Amino acid sequence: MVRFILLFIVFFGLLNCKNYAGSSAPALLQKVTVPVSNDLRVEPSNWWTGMQHRTVEIMVHRADVASYAVKLGPVKGIKLIKVEKADSPNYLFLTLDIAKSAKPQTVPLVFSKGTLTFTHPYPILARTGAVKAQGVNSSDAIYLIFPDRFSNGDPSNDNVAGMRQGLQRDSLVGRHGGDLQGVINHLDYLQDLGISTIWLNPELENDQKEASYHGYAVTDHYQVDKRFGSNELLKSLVQNCHQRGMKVVRDVVLNHIGGQHWWMDDLPAKDWLNQWPTFTRTTYRAPTLVDPYGSEWDKKQFTDGWFDYSMPDLNQRNPHVANYLIQQAIWWIEYAGIDDLRIDTYTYSDQAFCSRWCKALRDEYPNLGMFGEIWEHGVSIQGFFADDQPLKSAHFDSNLPGVVDFQLCFAIQEALTREQGWTEGAARIYYTLAKDRFYKNPNCNVVMLDNHDFTRFFTTIKEDLNKYKSGVAFLLTTRGIPQIYYATEILGTGNEWPSHGNIRKDFPGGWAGDQNNKFAASGRTPQENEAFNFMRTMLRYRNATPALQTGKLMQFVPVDGVYTYFRYDAAKTVMIVLNTSNTDKVVDTNRFAERMQGFSRAKNVVTGEVISHLSALSVGKNLPLVLELQ
Repeated sequence: MVRFILLFIVFFGLLNCKNYAGSSAPALLQKVTVPVSNDLRVEPSNWWTGMQHRTVEIMVHRADVASYAVKLGPVKGIKLIKVEKADSPNYLFLTLDIAKSAKPQTVPLVFSKGTLTFTHPYPILARTGAVKAQGVNSSDAIYLIFPDRFSNGDPSNDNVAGMRQGLQRDSLVGRHGGDLQGVINHLDYLQDLGISTIWLNPELENDQKEASYHGYAVTDHYQVDKRFGSNELLKSLVQNCHQRGMKVVRDVVLNHIGGQHWWMDDLPAKDWLNQWPTFTRTTYRAPTLVDPYGSEWDKKQFTDGWFDYSMPDLNQRNPHVANYLIQQAIWWIEYAGIDDLRIDTYTYSDQAFCSRWCKALRDEYPNLGMFGEIWEHGVSIQGFFADDQPLKSAHFDSNLPGVVDFQLCFAIQEALTREQGWTEGAARIYYTLAKDRFYKNPNCNVVMLDNHDFTRFFTTIKEDLNKYKSGVAFLLTTRGIPQIYYATEILGTGNEWPSHGNIRKDFPGGWAGDQNNKFAASGRTPQENEAFNFMRTMLRYRNATPALQTGKLMQFVPVDGVYTYFRYDAAKTVMIVLNTSNTDKVVDTNRFAERMQGFSRAKNVVTGEVISHLSALSVGKNLPLVLELQ
């Protein structure tokens, strides 16, 4: 039995790696000698005046560039304060100090070695007044999009010469051709649904040999994957959203890179990655960082172990790695106008670095409401990584405003799939929310029913439309920032076993020649339209009701599978009753008097029906009742 349990834990850990990459295992950590061209790579490619981050470290890559002396040509208000060599002779790190008073200009970086000289013009641009870094908050509703699986708006980029993977639409883990233009083409659909914010799974280049569609194995930090579009198209998508009053969240990967990243042929430093004598996988056990009895070995393996064979683990304790990741995040916000950031595998990175990274981003953009993926078990573990955690160590503050609230996701799923016990079923929602003291501001947490990494919600609840409505009603009326995974509104299905491709299927109608177009009511089944209309009604009501966005929450202990809570402010009170049992219920409202005093009737938010007697409420089995008290 012990052996079986250990095998199960290992197997679960492997599957919990998000199925990011294929199974092939490249040779590890061997010194690779490759020809380095004389093509100059400079990252970031430019900077701006008027930034808080005015000391900029530039990575320069070119054959034997470390043998060159570097100086600046004629400039005003800009100094070259440091030139550092790396372990590889093909890198230099140049640090520019940009004075507050500096004007936009082109800085000549002059490289010389004996009689050899070349100059690189480095642009220092003027900041524009374009909208950026608005931050996402609890007044927003996020729609999570897998770009490769949402819509193919530009078939001409399905196959790109020189890239390792082309179109494989018949494969669950192949590229299907969805792109940024496809997202742009359906912004009307999303806005009509009631979505205020889109979050894209990573759109940067993933030039991997297999499973490159998911985006979490970056091979170039400054280039949108050409099969999705271009840097300019990403900027255009953001501008399109801003013109509509919508926001864009960027998915950031700090912990690892793709095995085919251009660095891997010529690592800048011996400690650029977390190196091991043989391949060592992370334990996936974040509690080791919180455990008062935890061992240093467990902490090291969790933090420094690789997420997968094809995902080399970055060593953010190397100061150049840290600077690179901080500046890259700032660059994309400034360049493209990104509004907020979701941080992938947040707990797996070096936490001192993460704290510094978050602070640097928030110093530059005070409205950022970043949220980190804390896929763990237990509110105390999840809450530890949130900003100003009330029970935090005196020596640690993450500076991370919000987290992806996996605990509340697990709670609502359990409430709709398990009979209520003392702590089980509907009671789990109650117990989870009762621990909100672990967060400085739980409204900064992102709440979901599912996402791109585990079984779709409609499949989890065994395709029960009543339970679907209860889940959606809870998502859009509880505290926090709701996130909807693409196609949930049309009852998307899929089990994470045996392939994550099952939960990342194409949105029907996103490709020319699709048999059904579910972006339109005429292409949906009656049941799909019922689900769509329910979500649309709830989203639009939430968007018009500040009490559901920023109001207070009061919950009552669930009884017989019925969970009741209220969202309220000075202007409005909304009562939500979730009947998670398999029988119809008549709910006596006497025990809710402290929130219902002064109200004599209510309007059903979904149907518009007016209820004139509130002493007892009828709720169908597995159904929600959402009432605006009057």
